[in-house]
Formats: sequence, structure tokens, C-alpha cells
Amino acid sequence: MNPWIAAVAALIVSLVSIFFVLMFTRRFGLFDPVEARKVHTGNVPRLGGIGIILGFVAGLVVYTLVSGGSFDFRVWALILGSALVFVMGVWDDLKPWRARVKLLVQVAAALTVIAAGYVFKTLRIAGLGTPVELGWFGYVLTFCWIIGVTNAVNLIDGIDGLAGTVSVLAALTFAYIFRLGGNGDALMICLILAVSISGFLAYNLPLPRAKIFMGDGGSQFLGFILAVLPLIPGRDGRVGVNVLFAAAVLMIPIFDTIAALWRRTREGRSFFEPDKFHLHHKLMMLGFSSRQSLFILFLFQALISVLVLIASRTRGLTALASLASVYLLGTLFFTVVHVRKEEILEKSKLL
Repeated sequence: MNPWIAAVAALIVSLVSIFFVLMFTRRFGLFDPVEARKVHTGNVPRLGGIGIILGFVAGLVVYTLVSGGSFDFRVWALILGSALVFVMGVWDDLKPWRARVKLLVQVAAALTVIAAGYVFKTLRIAGLGTPVELGWFGYVLTFCWIIGVTNAVNLIDGIDGLAGTVSVLAALTFAYIFRLGGNGDALMICLILAVSISGFLAYNLPLPRAKIFMGDGGSQFLGFILAVLPLIPGRDGRVGVNVLFAAAVLMIPIFDTIAALWRRTREGRSFFEPDKFHLHHKLMMLGFSSRQSLFILFLFQALISVLVLIASRTRGLTALASLASVYLLGTLFFTVVHVRKEEILEKSKLL
């Protein structure tokens, strides 16, 4: 049987389950609160992440059945870790948790997948020599990577469609890299994730406005699973995606989180204290609407993906130049937006 039926199953389950989640959330008034840092208005249901994870798990089950395989301990670890952060996120949507408690759950989920073998073992700079063995540092790097990316994707979930579209493009980019490496199982996992998110985006994209949000359950799950995807090993045991390539693909949420960490440290505030100075907020301060900001960031993510794929397909200086250009463009983009934001704030103080 064609394994692509798993992607179809994931899409159908995602679409149908979100339809029922919509009815449930409206029936019990489970709406996303309108706060000073939020950009939406009106009663918009949350918990859309339920449809994403149900579609993803359904797709994994179908793929396993049609391919004649069975879940090994690594897949179970991936599902368990994802379930931990997802349940924590949904619970937080219903009754907010303290930040430190949420961090403990993320730590437990990260250790679960690390213990199962999802670890960065080497560091290879595109086009330059042989990979460097990371040894014990690979475990530290992997732990920080999973915790960081999980929170980073959660932080960019601020306007309709943003976290979902960035995640779809990132998953498809990882899928193509796995295709180049001949890792068919990891390729299908990435595609199943992408179509599960697409089912959610059918309700979330601002056309004309979002019908449902993914909530913390959805964004925490996406951050965690996107952090683990590059760690899926091939049949030779090597990690599927180099950490420098993976970080480039997820540049938007990573750079935005680094900026938030620096901003809050500089101002003497807790990192867990929310504000309205994330990248999408800055673009809106520059005069762009939420939909225009989404389009700009979608195009930027698409450009990042193209350059990373060029670096993946080439060798030598071409690969190095392509990967370096991603980091240079990202630094330039974030710097320009930040400087323009500061100029606008300075002018507003003078008025």
C-alpha cells in the first residue's frame, strides 16, 4: 500500500478534529483572552493544537501500518515527549501554569528523547573538512537546543498563521534534506507533520480572520517536534540534519527569542514576562498590518529554506557561501527592523 496515504490520513484527521474542537470550545466559551500584548480582537477559540497532534499521531500510525513496520522505542520516545509538552500546553491554556513548572515539563520531555538517542553527535561546517565529534558536549547542546526551540516557536505564535506557516516551511525543508540523505522514514514524519499543520491552517489563516488559535498546546508541541526532527538518525546512525543547517531553517523563532532574551535582560525583567516587541510586533509598529507582517515573514522563511536547500545540495565554497548568506541575511533583517523600531519609539517620546 502507498505510504503517502498516511499524509492523507493526517490531513483528514486534522481537519475533522479541529472542526469538533471548534464546536467544543464555542460551546464552553474557551476563548483566547484579549490582552494588551495580543493583536486579535473578539472571541476566538483556542486549543486548535489538538487537531495538529491528533493528525500527526494518526499519520504516524497509518504510516507504520502501511509500511509493515512497528513503532520502535525512538518513535515511542518522540510521541511521549511530544505528549508531555502538549498536555502541559493545553492545561496552561485552560488554567495558566507557573513558568518554572512548565520549564520542568519541557526538561522532562527533552531528557526523554535524548535518552532515546536523539542527540547531535557531530558538527560539520558546510564545505569545510570533516565533521568534528562533539562527544559529551553533544548532549548539552541537544538539551539546550530542544528547550530553546520549544520556547522559541511558542514565542512567535503572536499573529494569525505565523507559527503554522513557519513550521510547515521548516518541516518541508527538513523533509527535502532527509530525501537527499535517503532517510525515507524521517522524510515521511516531516511530511505528516506538515500536512497536520496544514489542516489547522485551513481554519487559522486570516482569510478574512482566524477561526481558531493553536494555543500553547499547539505551539509547544510544534516547537518540540521541530527541535527533534533534525535529530532523527538515518540508517547509518548519523543525525539527519547538521545543527548549523537546522538552526538556519529555524532562524526566525531562534533570532526572535535571542532578541527577547537580550531585551528583557537589559531591562532587568524576567525572560518569562511577556511584551509586545517580538518580530511581528515590530513589523506592525513599522506600519504593516498583521496580514502584511505574516506575508513578509512567510517570504523571508521561504528564502531561508531555499538557501539552506542550495547549501544542502552543493559542496565546497558554494555550500559554505549559501549557508553563510542565510545567517548574514537574518542578522541584517533583524537589525534593520530593530533599528527602525527604535527610531519610531524615539520619535513617539518627542511628541
